[in-house]
Amino acid sequence: MKTTSEFDRKLRERVLLAPRVEGDRLVLGDATLRAALDGSRPLSAGERAALQASPLTTRRLRTLALERRAAANDAWHGSAGMLRAADSGAQLTQLATDDGFWRLHFIEGGTQRRVILQLMPDAPFAARLLREAPLLRVLDGAGAHLLSGRLDPDGECECAWPFADAPAMHFQRHGAAFCVQPAA
Repeated sequence: MKTTSEFDRKLRERVLLAPRVEGDRLVLGDATLRAALDGSRPLSAGERAALQASPLTTRRLRTLALERRAAANDAWHGSAGMLRAADSGAQLTQLATDDGFWRLHFIEGGTQRRVILQLMPDAPFAARLLREAPLLRVLDGAGAHLLSGRLDPDGECECAWPFADAPAMHFQRHGAAFCVQPAA
């Protein structure tokens, strides 16, 4: 259900963007509009008047604002998660970050435990991270390194579990939290 304020905002947006003016043209360049969007240079009174008189320029400003918002969503600086379940005695097999972009999987295999960091394919920054392959690290709630490495083409990074305690016990003793961050 849409709230009244959201409905009013969409209505104002339609009214602002709907009119067509004969002979309308872009009256402000992209550099000027971008500077106004990021706050580095406010529009002068004449530029504001030109923007209000030109629906085409207003639509271009909206397009640039949407592109800027999409680029901001692609920026990722870290994700955090917590051990939320009460200890049921069952083995911990996975944890997820609060934003849902990452999962930690814990594998018991032979004599050695393994931990796998998995990037979820629907993360808005997934394509960029897979392309750029930055060095990532996973820290527990006390700041100790659980894993460090680069994602493979499947969006995963794997290493041996670095602690003697089982994952559930380790997280309970160290803040019940973890984070995934760029290593640099």
